[in-house]
Amino acid sequence: MKCPFCGFLDSQVKDSRPSEDGLTIKRRRFCPDCGGRFTTYERIEMRELFVIKKGGDKRLFDPSKLLKSMQVAARKRPVEAEQLEEIVSRITKKLEKYGEGEITSQAVGQLVMNELLKIDQVAYVRYASVYKDFAEASDFGKFIENLNITKDE
Repeated sequence: MKCPFCGFLDSQVKDSRPSEDGLTIKRRRFCPDCGGRFTTYERIEMRELFVIKKGGDKRLFDPSKLLKSMQVAARKRPVEAEQLEEIVSRITKKLEKYGEGEITSQAVGQLVMNELLKIDQVAYVRYASVYKDFAEASDFGKFIENLNITKDE
């Protein structure tokens, strides 16, 4: 594996462990050239999955983009990186099981929101503000009121 720091082509695996769901392997790597350490994830690739955006564009599903968007929503919250990685893994697994080659971005967003609500309400609201395209501060209030009603039932 190529070192992301210096480009050396022969990094060494120092530690490998399977994820909790058994679908990915996390590998800690070391570059003998520059001494850099980095992590890679290995998983089975089922088939290409495309996300249909609101405007109709099709993009290849990228789990790393999904993880990054959730990391932004969960920034400075008591949410562990592993929790977000597990969510991405679960969502990816669900999408691959659907048996469809295409899925809407709205469906992906709803899956993310369902998972974030289980672990952190603030991250959930942050993600929803982008996903639901909040235009004004009052949109947050309306959304949170509905959240409280739903949680109390």
